[in-house]
Amino acid sequence: MEAALILAALVVLLATGLPIAFALGGLGLLLLVIGGFSPIMVAQGLYSTTDNFILLAVPLFLLMSNVLLKGGVARDLYAAVQSWVGHWPGGLAVATVLSCAIFAAISGSSVATAATIGTAAIPEMSQRGYNRSFVLGLLAAGGTLGILIPPSIPMIVYGVVTEESIIDLFLAGIGPGLMLAGAFIVFSILYARFSSAYQPMPRADFRERLAATWRALPTVTLAGIIILGLYLGVFTPTEAAGVGFALSILLTAVVLRTLDWQGFKDAAVDAMQTTVTIFLILAGAKIFGKAITLYRIPQDISFLISSNITEPWVFVLIICIVLLLMGFFLEALSMMLIMMPVLHPSLMPLGIDAIWFGIVFVIMVECALITPPVGLNLFVIQAVGKAEIGEVVAGVWPFIIIMLSSVLVIYLFPDIALYIPFKL
Repeated sequence: MEAALILAALVVLLATGLPIAFALGGLGLLLLVIGGFSPIMVAQGLYSTTDNFILLAVPLFLLMSNVLLKGGVARDLYAAVQSWVGHWPGGLAVATVLSCAIFAAISGSSVATAATIGTAAIPEMSQRGYNRSFVLGLLAAGGTLGILIPPSIPMIVYGVVTEESIIDLFLAGIGPGLMLAGAFIVFSILYARFSSAYQPMPRADFRERLAATWRALPTVTLAGIIILGLYLGVFTPTEAAGVGFALSILLTAVVLRTLDWQGFKDAAVDAMQTTVTIFLILAGAKIFGKAITLYRIPQDISFLISSNITEPWVFVLIICIVLLLMGFFLEALSMMLIMMPVLHPSLMPLGIDAIWFGIVFVIMVECALITPPVGLNLFVIQAVGKAEIGEVVAGVWPFIIIMLSSVLVIYLFPDIALYIPFKL
């Protein structure tokens, strides 16, 4: 009964338009006061959120992605990939997905990936006769690879909340991320094959490919350094973010000379605003999580689930349905911070690997990024493409179906996620 009342109160607060950080933190404070617990836990929650070495990776990755965005590396990266695959059926769409995957391996941000690649891909694909809704939907969905292919800011948050290894989470995201990118590519090729408006591109000659690849090589090298450094244990996620930020400055300001002082200041301000938003939500979630733990709500829900649900597939199915519905109203990070403190204790009794579940959770969060009415990537692509929101929504549904299908595949073949971190 208490859990239902608390959930109803949270829904009412969110329905009023109160920011998620203040809804979670305010409700958590109210619960502490009503329950007779010390309000000093609020100050402790705020302090412990910022005093966290692992979370330092979040602003550093955001700085890196914004520097690359302001430095305009997307066009060079897109041109290089396009020179190799542009002549394929649906070649520009394939180049878009591959560019999103490569940039995702650098930035760790879905929004940055969608915005950066979108600036280069939308005009190019539109000129080649691709349906506008398909283009917008492809970029909105392709941008979501930024939170699945490591590094990933939501995975850092998941690791902090559940106290699971962030390195293992990063490595577990590689296989599903490549699988999802491959599924997007196959769909794009089939779409172009059966589209009457599609216009094929001529094959680029070797000199054009070499010039384009040489221009994009530093960007690809940056992605390789981050992933290999994490995989080989050379540096932690936070150190990887610091190295990536330093290299992004070197790349854009020194090598390519595309970032000026004003661009750097704009990148820093954008990263600061996003960081403050994320940390406020984290602080509010920590206060709320502490309060419901003291009320023993996660323990009671865990006991209820383990007592009534004995099949892992039923649990995963229910959670996926709930996440899909929540994605209509909540943004990705909020869903994770509200649900994981409650769900995590239920995983072990059901024999569900927390790393594997993290990947499934992130894919469902990806769906939330492109489901109306609050899908963040929808608004990013709407702004970049100067489009109506209806155009973007019309183009994302096939990709949502692909994402949901990928969850089924990962359930049937869990080694897609677990092979690299635990068996390779």
